[in-house]
Amino acid sequence: MSTSTYDPKDVVAIVGGTYLTGFSEDMIEIDKSENNFETKVGAQGDVVRTKVNNPLGTIKVTLLPSSPQVAYMDNLANTGRLVPVSVIYSGTPKETTTVTEAYVNKPATRTYGNEAADREYEIQCLDIDMQ
Repeated sequence: MSTSTYDPKDVVAIVGGTYLTGFSEDMIEIDKSENNFETKVGAQGDVVRTKVNNPLGTIKVTLLPSSPQVAYMDNLANTGRLVPVSVIYSGTPKETTTVTEAYVNKPATRTYGNEAADREYEIQCLDIDMQ
């Protein structure tokens, strides 16, 4: 039997040269916008596979409201500045996601109540590379 251990501390996110800290439970979600390939079948059963060259993707980052980077992420959203993004998982298997141009879609929703609410940021990636 083979057992492996996942440690969330093996995940690092860098946005515009700034290391993000103070993640909430859901931390990070990475999603490529489209499949890498699409398949079409003709009327007589012929099959063609088409490479999809869409480089877009989305990275969702969930921070605690007390994270020191909340103001930084809100500022990125308000300015629309293009920044590089890297997400690295140094556990097993090692995984990297790199983006040379990305922007934060909007400031996080702010909810105030009887407990601290997460701040979720959606980063639009213009050239996502998932390895």
